Amino acid sequence: QVQLVESGGGLVQPGGSLRLSCAASRSIVSAYFMGWYRQAPGKQRELAAAITSDGVTNYADSVKGRFTISRDNAKNTVYLQMNSLNIEDTAVYYCNARFSGFVSWGQGTQVTVSS
Repeated sequence: QVQLVESGGGLVQPGGSLRLSCAASRSIVSAYFMGWYRQAPGKQRELAAAITSDGVTNYADSVKGRFTISRDNAKNTVYLQMNSLNIEDTAVYYCNARFSGFVSWGQGTQVTVSS
């Protein structure tokens, strides 16, 4: 198993930026999928961004052009750069890693966009 620890959340004004980090307790080289999910109050958890082991990325339509996911295998870390944040981006953001045979989740980090 692998432990995932998110950081970088906080309070930001509309139009601002944040960068989330997800640090893994072991190598993520073999993680064929790593993603950032988010869950807003009263809503279902949704996939915001994902990146495969080959570096192929995928984004929800609502974040395309504003969010960028990246992974640094040498640092066992996945990042989510979030720009032009709006109120609808307010949610708890969860890191997800998929390995052959198991899936791991982080504990989540709160992102609040408010003026």
